[in-house]
Amino acid sequence: MKKYLLEILMFSAYALFAASWVSGAILTPAIQASFGEEGFANATWGSNVITIAKIVGNLAAAALLVRLGAKRAFVLAIILIAAGGLGALAGSYGGWLLSRLALGLGGALAIVYFAPVVMHYFSAEERPLINGINAAAFNTGNLLALLSTTTLLAWLGSWQSVMVLYGVMVLALGVLWWLSAENFSLSGGGSKEEENYGFKQGIKESFNWWLPLAYCGVLFCYISVFALFPLIDGFAVASSHLSAVMIAAGMVGTVAGIIVTKRYALRLPVLRYAGLALVGFAALMVTSRDPLIAYTAAALAGFCMFLPMTALVTLPQELPGMTPGRITVTFAMFWSISYGVETVLMYGAGLLADMTGEPATAAYFAVACSASLFVFSFLLPESGKKVVVEKLEASDAAA
Repeated sequence: MKKYLLEILMFSAYALFAASWVSGAILTPAIQASFGEEGFANATWGSNVITIAKIVGNLAAAALLVRLGAKRAFVLAIILIAAGGLGALAGSYGGWLLSRLALGLGGALAIVYFAPVVMHYFSAEERPLINGINAAAFNTGNLLALLSTTTLLAWLGSWQSVMVLYGVMVLALGVLWWLSAENFSLSGGGSKEEENYGFKQGIKESFNWWLPLAYCGVLFCYISVFALFPLIDGFAVASSHLSAVMIAAGMVGTVAGIIVTKRYALRLPVLRYAGLALVGFAALMVTSRDPLIAYTAAALAGFCMFLPMTALVTLPQELPGMTPGRITVTFAMFWSISYGVETVLMYGAGLLADMTGEPATAAYFAVACSASLFVFSFLLPESGKKVVVEKLEASDAAA
């Protein structure tokens, strides 16, 4: 039962990280007003520092796990996430931004630690389900914030109270984690060298580069729907409605992805065909002038965006010789490179819009970049092939 409790605590902490991030974005006008700040560029710093912190935090996650152990490392992540909410009590806008930086660092650590904890506590048969659930954590928090922020603001009376509430809830999770968690070997029963596996070894493995490059375009397209599309006129429906439809359909896609990953041994076909379908539906979403078609395409794009996530996260865990230590480095590089490339692509989209004088070209660029999953899937190894061969051999032996 302990492993399920730890999973619930990890999932809840990351979902509250997402809720704190999104609620902070929703409450930006009130936050700026309370600190006497103005300007759109100034407003973007609340989210920008979180993105920057995630890049740095992802890289630091592996080293911290080795030095602190799983129990203390995740507690540190929780404290940083909580600081993102408690920073509402800061006396200046700069102090608030520093708390957002802490929030990003905590979220970066937390998402990397999903993989080694799942690999240690759950069997190969259980991992697709758990990985799929964890893949939905951010969307869960995102949806929670979208549905509850306005209500919480009316109930509690101030944006500070809303953000502090998130901080207090996360700290409560931290206490439960500290009482329940334990440290475990990162070598997976292997050698001391495996336990000390770090970035020096990780950067030499091509897989650790192809995996984030496959995902970065999808991440860029996903974030564009929330951060870029609202700045663009001309869609058949409001961009906020597209976002809501994609999130809801993404939750359904996550469930479908869990089922597909559990029942179908091969991983790459799921990544490849879902990635290709994503490009097609996303393109239809931004080019159609018919509201019904745009809504339908948005739903299908959201479904296809999250359908392959379980397979994508499960694939590295199935590779030969994978250990909790190795998987930590793999996902530290995965999230850091993905967010790093996404940041560059987002800036490139802005430059493209300025150069062409057509903001819509930024949306088309984001859709085109989502093809990364399809393109780079041809460079990834197939972790499920061995399973298929073993089943065929067992069948032949029985015959």
